[in-house]
Parts: sequence; structure tokens; C-alpha cells
Amino acid sequence: MWRVPIRRACPSSVYFNNNTSFINPTSHPQLSTNQYYSKKNYTTRAWEKKDIKKILCANRGEIAVRVFRACTELDISSVAIFSKEDRLCAHRFSADESYQVGSDGCTPVGAYLDQKDIIRICKENNIDAVHPGYGFLSESAQFARACEREGITFIGPSSQLIDDLGCKTAGRELANKANVPVIPGSDGPVNNVNEAKKFANDVKYPVILKAALGGGGRGMRIVNSEKEMDEAFKRCKSEAESFFGDGTIFVEKFLVNP
Repeated sequence: MWRVPIRRACPSSVYFNNNTSFINPTSHPQLSTNQYYSKKNYTTRAWEKKDIKKILCANRGEIAVRVFRACTELDISSVAIFSKEDRLCAHRFSADESYQVGSDGCTPVGAYLDQKDIIRICKENNIDAVHPGYGFLSESAQFARACEREGITFIGPSSQLIDDLGCKTAGRELANKANVPVIPGSDGPVNNVNEAKKFANDVKYPVILKAALGGGGRGMRIVNSEKEMDEAFKRCKSEAESFFGDGTIFVEKFLVNP
């Protein structure tokens, strides 16, 4: 178990709840932080069901350190996970507890996508909640459902909401059904490079390839001509698989001067 001093940030930066409603304990100076959060001054039903005493951040680096700092402000125990290659990284030593994650053969990035091993760590160490940070598993409905099944609070949207909006192709379909204007794009995922080329020829280049489950700027490639498509398609799909555990991609018209 590791601990290093963490400089406290302003308590108003704390926003742990599933409805993204911000909580500011400083507006109630007569209450201590623990007293404030013991009252029902939040709207998330998951928080009303049980207390959160220990949070695991399923991420790395600065993202995880920020989560651990917020945990310190709330007097909640923090847990880090790290791949073998990250065993000396700062985020590991910024939490109260830390555990190596990743099955045999996992890549340094793939370890943070190992859902079964993360759930195992949570169950073996009495972890109440998981904060996914951003990227990695933050938009994985499958991971959110796995947490729900095991009685672990997923700090983020429900699995159903991620299903509806977390996948960009599903989000486009919902927007179309609601008659919301969208940028011209493929009807769902493109299964191979030839489908991507056909769409690009129909709408004219440039186009942009996107990971359906992507986020944080990962899994995107701008394609300016047909000769660039093969390599861009290969790289986009590979990056989507590496960072999000799903190689599904789609294509949209790229607006140079929107």
C-alpha cells in the first residue's frame, strides 16, 4: 500500500455523481465534508443505496492522480491499478492502495482494458466504486454492466445510456430519428476499406474515419484522397482496438471550414 502527500484542491472541484450535478460543500460551512455528504444533498440513486468508502480509478497518469486527489478531499480511500510497465509511474504511488492489472500477454495499454481483472481486483479488495476517468473503459457499456452485476457503483452514465449515446453510430441513428441535422456519414459501421472508399467517392474527399467507441481524440484519421484510405483505415481500426477494445469504425464527411 502506498501513499504520498497530495496537495488539496478546492472542494468545489468535487463532482462524483452519475448525473454530473456539481456539489459544493463550501456553500454549507456549518457542516464538515463527511456530514455534508451523509445528507441527501445529491441526486444520484446509486449514492442513496450505499456509502462509497473506497474508489478504484481504472485509468493511469494525471487522470488517476486527479481522481485520487478528490478522494482525499472526501475522505474516501483510493485504489490505483497499473500495468507491469507502469509499476514506477506516479499514479501508482498517489493512491492508498495499488494493484497490478492485466492478464498474461496483455500489452501496456491492454492491461487497463482487462475488464475481468479489474472486476476481480474490486471484489477481492472490497472496492465500492470504479471511476473510469476518460478514454479506456469510460465509454464501455459492457464494463458499466459488469460493475452493475457485481454491485459496484460505476461513476458515470448508466450502461443503457452509454449504449444509446456512447456509440457514435447509435448516436447518429437517434439524432436522425429525432430529425436533428447531422454531418453526412455512413449508415452504421463500415466493415472494410472498400465500403469506406465507396462512401468517400459518393460524398467526395476529404472524409474522416472515426472509432465508434472512441473518445479523447483517439481513433480518428482524416483522409484527403483515395490513395490514403488503405493506410488510414488500417491505422484507425488498430488504434480503436488498442485504446477502446473495439475496432468498429465509421466514416463521415470532413468539414474543412465548418
